[in-house]
Amino acid sequence: MADNQISALTSYDFPAIASYYRRRPWLVLWRTWQIFSTFVWFWLGLQWDSFTNWLWRRSESSVQVSRRAEQLRQIITRLGPTYIKVGQALSTRPDLVRVDYLEELTKLQDQLPPFPNQIAFQIMETELGKPVSACYRYISPEPVAAASLGQVYKGELHSGEVVAIKVQRPNLLPVLTLDLFVLRTLADWFGDFLPLNLGNSLSAVIDEFGIKLFEEIDYINEGKNAERFAEYFRDDPKVKVPQIYWQYSSRRVLTLEWIDGIKLTEIDKIKAVGLDADEIVKIGVMSGLRQLLEFGFFHADPHPGNLFATYDGRMAYIDFGMMDQLSLETKEQLVDAVVHLINKDYEQLGQVYIKLGFLKPGIDMRPITKALETVLGDIMAEKVKDFNFKVVTDRFSRIMYEYPFCLPAKFALIIRSVVTQEGVALTLNPEFRIVQVAYPYVAKRLLTDESESLRRRLLAVLFKNERFQWHRLENLISIARSDGEFNLMPTARMGLQYLFSPEGDFIRRRLLLALTEDNRLHIEEIQRLWQLLVPELEPAKLWSAGWRAVAPVAAQFIASMPLLAGAVGNNLRA
Repeated sequence: MADNQISALTSYDFPAIASYYRRRPWLVLWRTWQIFSTFVWFWLGLQWDSFTNWLWRRSESSVQVSRRAEQLRQIITRLGPTYIKVGQALSTRPDLVRVDYLEELTKLQDQLPPFPNQIAFQIMETELGKPVSACYRYISPEPVAAASLGQVYKGELHSGEVVAIKVQRPNLLPVLTLDLFVLRTLADWFGDFLPLNLGNSLSAVIDEFGIKLFEEIDYINEGKNAERFAEYFRDDPKVKVPQIYWQYSSRRVLTLEWIDGIKLTEIDKIKAVGLDADEIVKIGVMSGLRQLLEFGFFHADPHPGNLFATYDGRMAYIDFGMMDQLSLETKEQLVDAVVHLINKDYEQLGQVYIKLGFLKPGIDMRPITKALETVLGDIMAEKVKDFNFKVVTDRFSRIMYEYPFCLPAKFALIIRSVVTQEGVALTLNPEFRIVQVAYPYVAKRLLTDESESLRRRLLAVLFKNERFQWHRLENLISIARSDGEFNLMPTARMGLQYLFSPEGDFIRRRLLLALTEDNRLHIEEIQRLWQLLVPELEPAKLWSAGWRAVAPVAAQFIASMPLLAGAVGNNLRA
């Protein structure tokens, strides 16, 4: 592979990358030494601080911590874009990283050292094929933000639109490919010695990361992702996606609509302009759930540098380089996993893990089912207030260490996305619990979605061994109503329509049997359901639901009036 070919790669190709660097071992050894020695010196510095504090019988000082936090940020910055990506992920986890370090790591999101304007403008002219002045009426003299892979200028088109202009850092591919080769090689050598049984899949996880990095440095791909994302959220007024200006965009330059907003880490500013931080959190988490469970197309890097609260209360996404697609089957299995968790059906949850690739088919599930029940059994009990995604990952890691679990490469990005979104939410509201939003969302989707696949899942929830599960229906309705936005009437209308349709024959018979099961009338269960329904039985809601039910019939009747009048006239003339 010729020297200049490493910069010509357009997609991640590890065999080609390995072939290049195996013939240049001095580059690999020098980079490995840089990484290893840098972190060793940092670790020795921490040990020295501990020793001197012990020697002088003093507690850790804020000056020491601040100095080490700044040192860590500088180390990550010097190591380059691959490690900056790791630092960005950590910067969204206040539950994993102490606050004094968090403040420094947050600077990795968009406060990195910029590269010279002369180089940036030269890249623009080369990529766009014309002078900068011919493309933009105005461009800021300095970048307004500098990130791991590029930097951003504020500009104005000759047609008057205010835009953001992203320009990629020079010589990016040689740095990324060398780091990916080192990490992949270390994974191959030492992956089997790591905990959590990740040895079989760690290389695949790094490959997935490499694929996404290559996609992220292709701005044409990013622009297409943004337009696709906008199409999915076209009916959601709470989510804002910037417009792409293709005539001023290329693989290394992207021109998009300028978004006026507030970074999600600027909590005081969000509150000062009168925005509700909890509502912003809810919009962000709901949009994340819709991406994973509804669209299957999700943002894999939703750190605060990529998310803004607009002044009118919307959530704006501004970076679409790292996205991923889930198959319909995977989406449905994720819904299944949440449903089985709600129902405490750990045997079925284990089967979902097999389908998702966390476990191999044919494995003895009995001990694993018992372990799942032990560590996840109180998630829907009184300890819900202490639940967040980190609790699940911490508990789940215990099972993964003891049983033959492996992490499918695809799920590394899903976990990164969910963990990052929860970290953003925790930054805005330390009391936030993702389960308080996720469970009502899934329950509402099961109760209201008319798709055949989710209808099958609802029936699977409500019937077990052909017996109707009254308590599960009560739980679903209670959970769906817990956020105060669930309207039961459309669900009830849809359910009645299905119940009295030809497809509902089986359900009708099973419900009749359920009402008289065990040689008794299930009056108590009906009374409990009635108590859940009573708040919904307001005159306005009843009238609205009734009108929606008769409206199609009325429309058909009105449409047939001219034909009916003609027929009557013909009869009279006859």
